[in-house]
Amino acid sequence: MRALLCKEHGLPDTLVVEDIAVPDPGAGQVRITVHAAGVNFPDFLIIQDKYQFKPDLPFAPGGELAGVVSAVGDGVSGLAVGDRVMASTISGAFAEEVVADAEKTMKIRDEIDFATASALNIVYGTSYHALFDRGEMKAGETVLVLGAAGGVGLATVELAKAGGCTVIAAASSDEKLAVCKERGADHLLNYGEGDFRAKLKEICPAGPDITYDPVGGDLTELAFRSIGWRGRHLVIGFAAGEIPKIPLNLALLKQAALVGVFWGNYTRKEPDRYMSDMATIMDWVVEGRIRPMVSGTYPLAEAGAAIQHIADRKAIGKLVIEPQR
Repeated sequence: MRALLCKEHGLPDTLVVEDIAVPDPGAGQVRITVHAAGVNFPDFLIIQDKYQFKPDLPFAPGGELAGVVSAVGDGVSGLAVGDRVMASTISGAFAEEVVADAEKTMKIRDEIDFATASALNIVYGTSYHALFDRGEMKAGETVLVLGAAGGVGLATVELAKAGGCTVIAAASSDEKLAVCKERGADHLLNYGEGDFRAKLKEICPAGPDITYDPVGGDLTELAFRSIGWRGRHLVIGFAAGEIPKIPLNLALLKQAALVGVFWGNYTRKEPDRYMSDMATIMDWVVEGRIRPMVSGTYPLAEAGAAIQHIADRKAIGKLVIEPQR
């Protein structure tokens, strides 16, 4: 089978497509023929050895996928060869076949295609956990979404609207903000131009109740200084490349909370809650409450370019690899 391999740590242009042996599932695992695999910012980090999890070389990046079960390991119940499924993995999804833990594999609703299913796990799973669990979001609150046109950003816009909240979408260009508006954002804030805090205060004088922050860098402190009373600043990641250092007196003055969101560890430590989250997300897709945006699909040979597109923060919505192409 073909796989996109990271044979030495580096940038996406160092990845190569090679033939490797088809993996066999172990106990508690299934093998899946991959029809679609979502691209995410952690894929860019993991190939540089900058992510929390560090697979042994060589490995295929890719942490989420959708496809068809092709083999079942010992001790697996509820899944069978031929089932349409989606799964979460640390790595390995950018390949024609992948082995996944059965406890992180679930059947796809018939109404959901593979590309859409592959776009659900990480971005919607992260954002659902962040908003409804860690952020304790309530209907009627105001949510500021930084990096709102990216994969997790658009998912957050949709989920916050589905939860009955007012959404302020913040992104670096008017083109990106137009997509956020189409996805339901109530207010738009271009942080590539002008005074971010002044613009935010004009939109929301009291400050947002929740800030969803996958960006980091200078934006984090600006947003935290503007948060509302008893606000919750959700720390998702650091796409800007810099991990900010926040003066803790800011938390004291607003009785505000900096809340960490580590979805990957959540799926391992609380698997039943994770699976329940994903079932709800699939229901909402079928009901039309959320509409995942797949803005580009790539064959396996171009997966490195897709990762670079994410790293350059040029992607709007979700990019998907189709390994069978």
